Amino acid sequence: MMDVPFDVQSIRDAVARRDLSASEVCRATLDRIAALDPPLNAFRTVARDRALARAAELDARRDGAGLPLLGVPIALKDNMCTRGVPTTASSRILENYIPPYDATIVARLEAAGAVIVGKTNCDEFAMGSSTENSAYGPTRNPWALERTPGGSSGGSAAAVAAGMVPLALGSDTGGSIRQPAALCGVVGFKPSYGRVSRYGLLAFASSLDQIGPLASSVKDVAIVLNAIAGHDACDSTSSQVAVPDFGAALEGNGDLRGIRIGVPRHLFREGVDAEVMAAYDAALDVSRGRGADIVEVTLEHSPEAIPVYYVIATAEASANLARYDGVRYGYRAEDATALGDMYDRSRGGGFGREVKRRIILGTYVLSAGYYDAYYRKAQQVRTLIRRDYDRAFMNADVIAMPTSPTAAFKLGERTEDPVQMYLSDVFTVGANLAGLPGISVPCGFTSTRLPIGLQFTGRAMEDATVLRVAHAYERATSWSKEKPRVASELSR
Repeated sequence: MMDVPFDVQSIRDAVARRDLSASEVCRATLDRIAALDPPLNAFRTVARDRALARAAELDARRDGAGLPLLGVPIALKDNMCTRGVPTTASSRILENYIPPYDATIVARLEAAGAVIVGKTNCDEFAMGSSTENSAYGPTRNPWALERTPGGSSGGSAAAVAAGMVPLALGSDTGGSIRQPAALCGVVGFKPSYGRVSRYGLLAFASSLDQIGPLASSVKDVAIVLNAIAGHDACDSTSSQVAVPDFGAALEGNGDLRGIRIGVPRHLFREGVDAEVMAAYDAALDVSRGRGADIVEVTLEHSPEAIPVYYVIATAEASANLARYDGVRYGYRAEDATALGDMYDRSRGGGFGREVKRRIILGTYVLSAGYYDAYYRKAQQVRTLIRRDYDRAFMNADVIAMPTSPTAAFKLGERTEDPVQMYLSDVFTVGANLAGLPGISVPCGFTSTRLPIGLQFTGRAMEDATVLRVAHAYERATSWSKEKPRVASELSR
């Protein structure tokens, strides 16, 4: 396989100088996917012909001025509409769906010069924490094939970790970018709610969903975020707050003097693996060594975040997934005898077990007699959680927590215990409920060589501060440079 740079800036500059062509970079990427993906199952679709045609189009340009992602290969989670490319949300109910339009992020990536090479596997409709809920089989972690890559953006995280692509996009409803980033040893960023358009994202929970990048470095995350962030008239929840230069926030020597990092240590009393806590404490020491002040903060209502999330998210899922009825598009049962029977059979056969569970839960909490007791109450507690963050940010600029309470767990280990699976997101759901930016960066390994992630969360629309703090930590350590042994062996 051709040896090409793996970071975004090097690829872009090499193509702009014509040291490499976009076509050469694209072919090398497709070759790596062909060699590495079979045992991992990170990709749902590889858009080979489309990608090569796009690369050839870029090579025909005279220069790459104004194209910050010139020739850079990127993979998209399989819940982002891409014209002419199957987009299934890893569900049987959309098995043959080919969108007639592009999501806004697709248009913006291509306007920046990116080459979309395929769609990655995920938990069905982004509902899960292990990518085991995909109708097309689980994705495996490149660090240990018997373990999960996390979810629901597990395919995107695994593709970056294995070196198949330098960039991938995921969606984050309760941690679905940050948790797989942590378990796969890559960087994953959830922007502030409204910072990136959701137009063309197959909705799970509309007040929680956010699109964001996964990459091997904070710098690469900042580059792609500059390309996709900004107001979009097609998304009514899109923010009109001006987008800063995220790359400029990373300039300097990594000094964190004047930055206050909040630590909600009261949340770590139980359920957090000892090796995860040791890596977390060591990471705080590194940040302190860069000049940051470490301060204690309290997030009083965070213990309620998981139940609040699973009321609100399932309620919104129940409403959003009502459109998949077998009538207009997607899977349709052909053996039905009447319209009602067709609905039942189509949805029953098209949706997987976890999606059905969440639709049922969501329908229940929205039903007459239960709305006030569950959904309204959850929204009230959501407000309290957001206010907790507001108070914490009076004394801190960012809040640091472990991304996940454990490293990657074994495939099948939690599939029969939904509550244990849901608790994988105990430290990530708060940022979604409050609409805050959050990032996961590698911060160490367990004794069995499994990656551990560190999460920084910031104030709404202060994405640049979160990136700056994460970049300073990354510069002071070498964890992000580590590569999985399994991927290295597979590429030989």
